Amino acid sequence: MTAPATSTAPAETGQTVRQQVLVLYLASSALDARVVGWSTYDGTGATHPTTGDSDVPPYASGLDALKDGWRLFQAAQLLPPFPGHEYDVSFLKHEFFFEKLVTV
Repeated sequence: MTAPATSTAPAETGQTVRQQVLVLYLASSALDARVVGWSTYDGTGATHPTTGDSDVPPYASGLDALKDGWRLFQAAQLLPPFPGHEYDVSFLKHEFFFEKLVTV
């Protein structure tokens, strides 16, 4: 049996862990559905994204974000529409929150 690999903790190296957040709105509740809207937030301060700063989504689907190392931490509740309001236009309801922890 081998000993577990050791690593230097960020506190020991003077580095800090920060969170990056990616919000994807998908065409349906399936993670492999296409992205129809998105927002990004960078807790490192290295970038300052703003809504509408790109015409191209950062990923084609939520599954693609997972494959790139983003961790899913919240998905929208699946709530049926109130009877008679099945075709109302409202907020984007298939909202997924992802995070990456990065060392700065």
